[in-house]
Amino acid sequence: MDWETWGALAGLFLAAFGAATLLPFQSEFVLGAMLAAETAPVGALFAAASVGNTLGSVANYWMGRFLDRFEGRRWFPAGPAQMARARDWYRRWGVWTLLLSWAPFADPLTVVAGVLRTPFWLFLALVAAAKAGRYAAVIWLCGAVSWC
Repeated sequence: MDWETWGALAGLFLAAFGAATLLPFQSEFVLGAMLAAETAPVGALFAAASVGNTLGSVANYWMGRFLDRFEGRRWFPAGPAQMARARDWYRRWGVWTLLLSWAPFADPLTVVAGVLRTPFWLFLALVAAAKAGRYAAVIWLCGAVSWC
């Protein structure tokens, strides 16, 4: 691969990483555009998106591991009621909710998983499967329709 392809893959990786955080990114559109333009081999695009998105969730997890000590401070991003709801929801549905981490609304779940000290290996396995599944679906859809 040439430098231009590596640069494109790095851009996709960063878009996917950002999309997994609480930032408003949409990496699926970036992936679809790159598939349409045949920027890089499909496998490389899949790997860059999946790994980037998974590592973005890992960053959320570690943020959650260390963020809870600041709960209750004025600048903390969630109020006590929001944190209690998130904890209750996560405890009720368990670690299996991490299989929803592919969905845009589920990024806070990866933070809560860190706050509640979900074993890292289990977190990583569930999130990686969910993220890879999402990008596999995007690639499949782009192959099945002509607008990608």
